[in-house]
Amino acid sequence: MTHELLIETIHLSKVYGSGESAVHALDDINLAVAAGEFVAIMGPSGCGKSTLLNMLGALDQPTTGEVWVAGENLARLKDVDAFRASTVGFVFQLHNLLPTLSALENVETPMQGRVASARVRRARALHLLERVGLAERARALPNQLSGGQRQRIAIARALANSPKLVLADEPTGALDSQSGEEILRLIGELNRSEGATVAVVTHDRRVAQATQRILRMQDGRIVEDHRVSDPLEEDLRTLAYSKLGETILDPADAPMQKITPEEETVLRRLVERLRRPQ
Repeated sequence: MTHELLIETIHLSKVYGSGESAVHALDDINLAVAAGEFVAIMGPSGCGKSTLLNMLGALDQPTTGEVWVAGENLARLKDVDAFRASTVGFVFQLHNLLPTLSALENVETPMQGRVASARVRRARALHLLERVGLAERARALPNQLSGGQRQRIAIARALANSPKLVLADEPTGALDSQSGEEILRLIGELNRSEGATVAVVTHDRRVAQATQRILRMQDGRIVEDHRVSDPLEEDLRTLAYSKLGETILDPADAPMQKITPEEETVLRRLVERLRRPQ
C-alpha cells in the first residue's frame, strides 16, 4: 500500500452461506481511495454497499482478498477494537446515541480509555460540539434534541479520536430534506477542515453529488467509478443508471412504466436546463 492511499482493497470478496444458497455480497472488489477524499457509494439495495463499508471499518472479515486501511492489513490486526477506536469514526442512519448521557458525554464516550485526562476529554468534546454548531446544547439529553441535532452529535462523536477515516451509512436517510442538507454540508466542511477521508453510503443523489467521487455498485461489484464534475452530468449519470434508463434500453418494456418520483424530478430538471436560453 502506497503512502498516498488511505484505503486499498485487493480482490476483495465476501460470500455468505454456501452451495446454491450462497450470496456473493462482494465480488472481486479492487478499490483505492486517497487520504482526504470524500467518496459516495451508491447502488440498489442488496448490492453490497453496507457490506463494503463494514469491511473498511473492520466490522466484518472478507472471504477472500485483502483490505488495507491507513497502512494496516485488517486481517492481521492484533487489536481490532483499538484500531477502530483510533482510526475509524462511524456515523449511522440512526444516531445510536446513549439516551441517558448528555450530548457532551456522548461525544466524550469514544475517548474513554484513550485519553487519560478528563479535562482534555471534556475540552475536546466541547470543541467538537462547537464545530457542529451545538455547543449551547452540550447538557441536553438525546430526547431533548431534534433528529438533525442528534445526527450532528453523532458526527461530533465520530470525530472524537481524530480518525483518519469516517464511514457514514445513510447519514441523512432518517432526516427531512432541510436537516439532511445541513448534515451534508457539515460532513463536507469537516472533510475539508479535519482532513479525514470520508466514505458515505447513500441512495440520495444529492448526497452523492456533494462528494468528490462516486462509486456505483451492482451485484457485489463496482460498475462505475468517476469524479464528480458538472451537476448536469451527474443528473445524466443518475438517469443512465436508473430504472428509467434500464427501461429505455429494454425494447420489451413499456416506456416510463418503472419511473420513480426521484427520476421524474431528475427528468424535469434536465428538461428545464435544456430549454433554458443559452
